[in-house]
Amino acid sequence: MRKFTSEIGEEDFGKKVTLYGWVHEVRDLGGLVFVILRDREGFAQITLPKKKVKQEVFEKAKNVRRESVVKVVGEVKEEKRAPNGFEIIPEEFEVLNEADAPLPLDVTEKVPAELDTRLDHRFLDLRKHRIFAIFKVRSEILNATREFFHERGFIEVNTPKIVSTATEGGTELFPITYFEREAFLNQSPQLYKQTLMAAGFDRVFEIGPIFRAEEHNTVRHLNEATSIDIEVSFTDHNGVMKYLEELIVYIHERIVENCEKYLRWINVEVEVPEKPFERITYDEALEIVSKKEEIPWGEDFSTPALKILAEYMQGYYFITDWPTESKPFYAMPYEDRKEICKSFDLMKGWLELASGAQRIHKYDLLVERIKAQGLDPDSFGFYLEAFRYGMPPHAGWGLGVERLLMAMLDLKNIREAVLFPRDRQRLVP
Repeated sequence: MRKFTSEIGEEDFGKKVTLYGWVHEVRDLGGLVFVILRDREGFAQITLPKKKVKQEVFEKAKNVRRESVVKVVGEVKEEKRAPNGFEIIPEEFEVLNEADAPLPLDVTEKVPAELDTRLDHRFLDLRKHRIFAIFKVRSEILNATREFFHERGFIEVNTPKIVSTATEGGTELFPITYFEREAFLNQSPQLYKQTLMAAGFDRVFEIGPIFRAEEHNTVRHLNEATSIDIEVSFTDHNGVMKYLEELIVYIHERIVENCEKYLRWINVEVEVPEKPFERITYDEALEIVSKKEEIPWGEDFSTPALKILAEYMQGYYFITDWPTESKPFYAMPYEDRKEICKSFDLMKGWLELASGAQRIHKYDLLVERIKAQGLDPDSFGFYLEAFRYGMPPHAGWGLGVERLLMAMLDLKNIREAVLFPRDRQRLVP
């Protein structure tokens, strides 16, 4: 019976099992050979006493190269000194595919490698349990997110990633050839999820890729990322902020409950945050930052400024009430103070994880704001039409999966949080 290494327990002692995996290490002591087999869930020690196993099996195990793929069939025996407290005495040792030598990357990590080298040989890097564990946690985040929204009556949607115009204006777009026309990779599902509010979908969420042609080379920027987006009718910015903090707490609870082993592999302790999260306004944040760095009112916070703010703010927190001109055209200004809009960013320390707002749902005001930001309303034809025939008040946000993973697991570089990262320099693998 085939099992993962982690599935073998005391009930299997004395029984025959079948394991598949990679050769992590080989130790040849002459008349005794140890092969450490690795699969995605752990390790198993394959013990081969020369006098107790077939000669053919002994020779294969003795001469197998590290990272070769093998099949092992044998009896489970208790051995407290071995990984997981058991060893396998093999009847069969089949090399399914032998690895070349030397390896371009040491999976045991006895010889450390730089991040660029690791990403160049990402398939090998992902064999490391420490790295694999990041993506088990990521998978749990996505599973938890879907459960959270389905339980609350949301509809999961998929919006186009090839579009004819910019979501928010600007030049940070990847142009592509679309038959006889120019098109772009979408920066955000924003315009489509708002249109679905006019269609009466009421509450939607999407988990999908976004593309930003930003010429950054930092530890927190990617040019292809995964975003969790929501849009909700008949609510305001406070309503969707509540969904956001509830989701963050729900995700943490699921990770703590279901990912104990993987957190141990990463050597990270995840704590469930308390809600409600602290809120400070843009003006309050600016006052804190201005003690050490001068930021003109209306401008976004630089990385050094956010690191100053992080000295005062603990855990997850919201920065609210941003200057209207600093946010996209669809953010709703306050009625009594037009220069401020009903927007927010979710932060963890100095890292921005999510951004959202109540949206403008009145056609005339939306056209006015589009023009005010130097954009042409004619470029937003399908979008604007939805506001002329019964658009409800609505609000929403977008949350970066990689940013959340980076914050939860204290990763030093966002490229660690994506299988095959895309940045300004990297298009392969």
